[in-house]
Amino acid sequence: VQLQASGGGLVQAGGSLRLSCVASGHTLSSYAMGWFRQAPGKEREFVASISWSGTMTRYLDSVRGRFAISRDNAKNTVYLQMNNLKTEDTGDYYCSAQNHPYLSTVFTGDHWGQGTLVTVSS
Repeated sequence: VQLQASGGGLVQAGGSLRLSCVASGHTLSSYAMGWFRQAPGKEREFVASISWSGTMTRYLDSVRGRFAISRDNAKNTVYLQMNNLKTEDTGDYYCSAQNHPYLSTVFTGDHWGQGTLVTVSS
């Protein structure tokens, strides 16, 4: 499966962005999906994940209540709605597909798209 992320940009603190990740080459409903981010000089970290049906989601503690992951399997697309953005949310955001449709303790990123840059200014 190939993944194409988009929707990043420059936004002021407190603003919102919605990231999209379109899958091609395989139906998205076979995969659990996740978003990760990497800030400059830091390691990539998990942000959010969603099961194949959308009934189960998980979030990084610092984004819970501000970010929402969702998916539209008919459109082969997964979204990350980001509200009340903070400067510490700045980074490259990556979508990832897991070869198992259900969420477990650790999200295994088996397929990755290119990053989309989110910059939050103060």
